[in-house]
Amino acid sequence: MSNKQIYSENNNFSNTNNLLHEFSQIIQNFDKMNLKEIEPIIYDYIFEGDLSILIDELVDIIFKELNKGEDNIVVKKIVLDFIDNHKITLYNYLLNDQSNSNSICLLGYFYYYGIENEVNKQRAIELYQKAAELKNIVAQFNLVNEYIFGKSFQNYNLAFELSKKLADDDYAFGCNNLGYCYEDGIGTDVNDQKAFESYQKAADLGNSYGINSLGCCYNWGIGTDVNKQKAFELYQKAADLGNLTGMNNLGLCYEKGIGTNVDKQKTFELYQKAANLGDSAAQYTLAWMYENGSEIKKDINNAIYWYKKSAEQGFTEAQLSLNELLKE
Repeated sequence: MSNKQIYSENNNFSNTNNLLHEFSQIIQNFDKMNLKEIEPIIYDYIFEGDLSILIDELVDIIFKELNKGEDNIVVKKIVLDFIDNHKITLYNYLLNDQSNSNSICLLGYFYYYGIENEVNKQRAIELYQKAAELKNIVAQFNLVNEYIFGKSFQNYNLAFELSKKLADDDYAFGCNNLGYCYEDGIGTDVNDQKAFESYQKAADLGNSYGINSLGCCYNWGIGTDVNKQKAFELYQKAADLGNLTGMNNLGLCYEKGIGTNVDKQKTFELYQKAANLGDSAAQYTLAWMYENGSEIKKDINNAIYWYKKSAEQGFTEAQLSLNELLKE
């Protein structure tokens, strides 16, 4: 999922066999895991039917939320609320149901985000790869993100090929990531026109990241003419859909007067909203505003609070600013 922000000057896969063969090589030792050694567990179901029904439903929810461009931190909360509302524990069941692609994918999701278990991203990626071989769309999408943005699992060629296949099958998140690949030369040559077209397709399919990315195209003239008013409108639309990156970009529009009039109050409100929803970049910006008294009253305690929140998510600039502030 492309986090394109304008302040960043800082189921049908008919031809997947060859591509997914690479997954087999990557996970050749996966099947040596001791899953078969785990004792079968007998469940007393508290609802009619099978836990597998809830697992399929949950994976479908994840798919729909990601496909429309919901942020990962928001999707995680939806998953946790689903589990809590149904008063279920799924981890052990998932361990013992490794023939079903949704169970494999969801177990990977649990490992990735530390749900009902400790975070283990290596295991998560192995499980995503195994589920992807079974043509699980959510697993394939999560792999694309990891292949592009992950620090330990980058594979630009696979990221591009998977994004293209997802886009060809009209998955909105695949279209957006394909646009990102074309824009930044991820596994392919840079092609601004194809990037614009891919973002346009993602936006037309209702993906909020695609809408935000299209706004960036108009703001910077990527594959199209510069149109600041159009950029502002698209950022507004993405923000209205709850897209955190869109909120950040819209906040900057109000701050700098990009396609609209300067409005410092709206700037603060947008950064604050995105920060409260967990966006690390917005948390950093909000901390900076509190530290410097920009648009709001200077408040060092609030600055430290938001720098810490951002730094905890790995935002490097926030950690540096926090260290400097604490020295003072």
